[in-house]
Amino acid sequence: MTTARKTPRGRAVASVLALALALPLAAASEALAAPRTADAPATADAPVTRPELPRPTGKYAVGRDTLHLVDKSRKDLWAPEEPRELMTSLYYPARGEGGRATAYTSLKAARALLTYYQLDAPPAAYSATRTYARTGAPAAPGRFPLVLLSPGFTAPRSTLTHLAEDLASRGYVVATVDHAHEAAGGEFEGGRMPPCLGCDPDSTVPGPRITENRAQDLSYVLDRLVGGRSGKATWRHAKMIDRKRIGSGGHSIGGAATMALMNTDRRVRAGMNMDGGIQIKPDGLRGRPFLMLGTELTTKPDGPYHWDDAWPLMDGWKRWLAVAGSGHFTFTDAPVVLEQLGVDEDPEAPISGERAERITRAYVGAFFDRHLRGIEQPLLNGPTPDHPEVTFHQP
Repeated sequence: MTTARKTPRGRAVASVLALALALPLAAASEALAAPRTADAPATADAPVTRPELPRPTGKYAVGRDTLHLVDKSRKDLWAPEEPRELMTSLYYPARGEGGRATAYTSLKAARALLTYYQLDAPPAAYSATRTYARTGAPAAPGRFPLVLLSPGFTAPRSTLTHLAEDLASRGYVVATVDHAHEAAGGEFEGGRMPPCLGCDPDSTVPGPRITENRAQDLSYVLDRLVGGRSGKATWRHAKMIDRKRIGSGGHSIGGAATMALMNTDRRVRAGMNMDGGIQIKPDGLRGRPFLMLGTELTTKPDGPYHWDDAWPLMDGWKRWLAVAGSGHFTFTDAPVVLEQLGVDEDPEAPISGERAERITRAYVGAFFDRHLRGIEQPLLNGPTPDHPEVTFHQP
């Protein structure tokens, strides 16, 4: 794929690239191996089959809360007449099998997402995807590290669910974040879906400004979860969080926002980026560890994100992992769910949904286990026969 199609999905590609990553369209469109589009938006509502997310691998059951946050001290980047609004799903280690099953998305949100990306999948089946987190589940005793997860531009927080559930089962509190007006199908309190104003291909907001704004969003979420400049913690299970062990990561611009967050917020001890841009200050990390997980395109001399320029500025533990056969959305729920619905998620990325989720969970989980829990992880020391698709790049 070398050019963006003149369709809603094509405009989404242009928006992600030109706004979120601030890259030349021709170079970046090769990097963004996006889900395959259909000639018309999906409209069927009757489930054909019920997809399932992979079962979490840890010892804990998983609970889920939602938290609506409004930062009245900041104007919204896209709608300046509004305060900045965020929505978070909080996944946490739970006891037993109490609570109620949680929905993957609402039918309304599924329709919005699939229509925007022009994916030929039935919305009712997509929204019915089985998850493992339970609302109202009793919290497990103890204090746990916190990991923030920010999705890619135009993608809602639900696209990071399988990773969030797995990390929670392994002993983390995980907050996935929807940033108002930056996602198709992003669900807020009361079933509202703020219009994706950032999806407008004619927007003139530069990528670095969007990334900086997201970093401010994530700092505010931290304040509300652990207490800080914006006041006391507001989550009912805030005492579960060990505020000295905080990590952050994300997909695409969500990964770029993690680096921007670490440039300004010393509370974050470890960061990871799944196939996104990097804006790093010369002394931004100050020795803190960072993981980069991306496609093979990231290792090319003309790579879309210029990770080779950022690499020398990372002055602590670091890894640059490239996954053969992967595409831009490989590290999200997209290949896992859409493959079960018979949608070829990305013809240019032959890796299966099962391999995609196993690799993503294995390496992201190992990274946070090593740097937030102090558990040695041989997986991060070099190539392994269990994951032959993963190479350790050394520029």
